[in-house]
Amino acid sequence: MKAKYLLILLCSMVLFTSCGEYQRLVKSTDNDLKFAKAKEYYEKGKYLEACTLLEAVVVPFRGTQKGEEALFLLGSAHYKNKDYIAARSYFSGYMRSSPRGNFAEESQSHVGLCYYQDSPEAKLDQVGTKKAIEEFDKFMKGFPNSMHVAEAQSKRQELNDKLAYKAYLNSRLYYRLGNYQGNNYRSCVISATNALREFPESIYREELSFLILKAKYRQAVESVESKKQDRYHDTIDEYYNFIQEYPDTEYKKEALSILEDSQKHVGSEKR
Repeated sequence: MKAKYLLILLCSMVLFTSCGEYQRLVKSTDNDLKFAKAKEYYEKGKYLEACTLLEAVVVPFRGTQKGEEALFLLGSAHYKNKDYIAARSYFSGYMRSSPRGNFAEESQSHVGLCYYQDSPEAKLDQVGTKKAIEEFDKFMKGFPNSMHVAEAQSKRQELNDKLAYKAYLNSRLYYRLGNYQGNNYRSCVISATNALREFPESIYREELSFLILKAKYRQAVESVESKKQDRYHDTIDEYYNFIQEYPDTEYKKEALSILEDSQKHVGSEKR
């Protein structure tokens, strides 16, 4: 019990001493000392303490190499602390003040990463996702030989897939609405077709293509008689386009059922 008490007392003393040292640093007017200790806190993973000290020296060191490094470390500390909005602000500030500085490559890369980290789920507004793609493009154009280009390309594709999925969700909603208050099947086809054109390499390409086939089929089924034939023919053409691109699709059985029913209706008109 005595040993345990001594250990607790020792830990408390260390903590008190550490807190006291930090408070003295905050009040200190020695910017060089603050900067040196901020880097120590950063290396130890104490990012909040590092941020406080770095914020105190950024302005006094402006226009110097220390100022550049302090601004970059400030962005990095906020990033590691998962405060991506603050981190983005400091990295962007670095790029405005030192576009050819020693930390320009890392800063520009992290602007995109900050937007990437804050990119919302697909069903929400995707302004931030589009901004992340824009920043990754800017980074890859500005630093084409960077070791981070492969990561930027990978994350950019991931974000593109998210936008494609957002488009798929919108198209699927049109499909489910059917003919409620208008021809939503047509809107589904337009929306999905635009998504395929905008995101040709998306992992949701097959789903979007099959949705187009289903929407054209339902549009034919629910059409007035004068439009059925043309729309069934259009469905048949769409089936062959789909099955040619995806011969082993998991939707083969359902697609074949759509084809056979469409052919029956086209055939019945000829008889």
